[in-house]
Amino acid sequence: MLTAMLAAFAGGIILNFMPCVFPVISLKALGLIRHAEGPTQIRQEGFGFLLGTVVTMMILAGALLALRAGGTAVGWGFQLQSPLVIAFLALVILGAALNLLGVFEVGLSLQRAGEIEVKRGAFIRAALTGALAIIVATPCAAPFMAGAIGYALVQPPAVALAVFFALALGFAAPFSLISLFPSLGKWLPRPGAWMDTLKRGLAFPMFGAFGWLVWVLAQQAGMTALAAILAASVVVSFAAWLYGMAQQRRFAGREHKVLFAATAVLLIAAIVPLPSVVKSGSALPAAQIAELKWSPQTVAENRGHGKAIFVDFTASWCITCQVNERTSLSTQAVKTALVQTGTLYMVADSTKFNADIDDALNELGQGSLPLYVVYPADGSAPKILPQVLTPSIVVNALNQASGKKT
Repeated sequence: MLTAMLAAFAGGIILNFMPCVFPVISLKALGLIRHAEGPTQIRQEGFGFLLGTVVTMMILAGALLALRAGGTAVGWGFQLQSPLVIAFLALVILGAALNLLGVFEVGLSLQRAGEIEVKRGAFIRAALTGALAIIVATPCAAPFMAGAIGYALVQPPAVALAVFFALALGFAAPFSLISLFPSLGKWLPRPGAWMDTLKRGLAFPMFGAFGWLVWVLAQQAGMTALAAILAASVVVSFAAWLYGMAQQRRFAGREHKVLFAATAVLLIAAIVPLPSVVKSGSALPAAQIAELKWSPQTVAENRGHGKAIFVDFTASWCITCQVNERTSLSTQAVKTALVQTGTLYMVADSTKFNADIDDALNELGQGSLPLYVVYPADGSAPKILPQVLTPSIVVNALNQASGKKT
């Protein structure tokens, strides 16, 4: 248990530097920049981010364990297997981007026209940043995390929660330590007018995250859902603009209630139809590539019959999976090795919920994606490859599994 907790803590720290967290790097960076504004602000940011991270992690872990106890085979990142969750998360990310651009303000009070008082609402802002970061971070796992999560998922609830708690502490540690110990942040630049320009510029990575989530939704639920989320995004953006105008009018002592009411109506109109539209959408056809669709039966039928098997456990919402696909699995070197060794290439796509895939992850002692498994041609024990691939890692594994000398 202690080993798993230490691995989870280390994995949580490393997770800050994984592609999974890139969508919220803007909010984290902006929080760090604000640290030069005084010790009270610093500690509020630190405690807020830590609390938001830990509480959200415990909620997700509790829901995960409850679903598994009820007989549902789900694993790490389970919430991103739901098109509805993806749709709502995309709108939240869009709202965060518009907030960074200054279209409207949340959790902050208007001190005077055009200027935002950043010292108020620091705790809530940091807590929401921590919550959003941990939700978006779940599509993939950092080194040390997969084994720790796999261990946690087969333990009693108290032990599992302890491991997930350690993971949350590790994830929050870099940001929180700089916040709670201001001397660590002395290298940060002093605040000034440039912060507003940087804040607006950091909105664009958030727009990139929004685009990624929309793409994932299209993979999961098809063109109807894609059209629905794009239409909802336009309505939400318009509502955000009206809300920003209402805030300005209220500050100036002018009538603003009508604009606030219009904002509420637009948000309801954009969000309420999403559940029915997203669920009714049909998934887009999978890309036509030289691969076999994975199933436990297919693996069992082909295992130990003279051909190696390479299984790619992936999902469109797993950023690390997509990076490995572009940098390793789709390279000519790997394709050539697959042909020369006669390896069967199978894809276990977990973009949408698949109980068989989650069962297989558990059997292999892994709790998260990506996962790459090579079954030797002689039917011996499978080999699990690292979560971050290179072409040479894959080629060498294929050669060894097929019995070919390198």
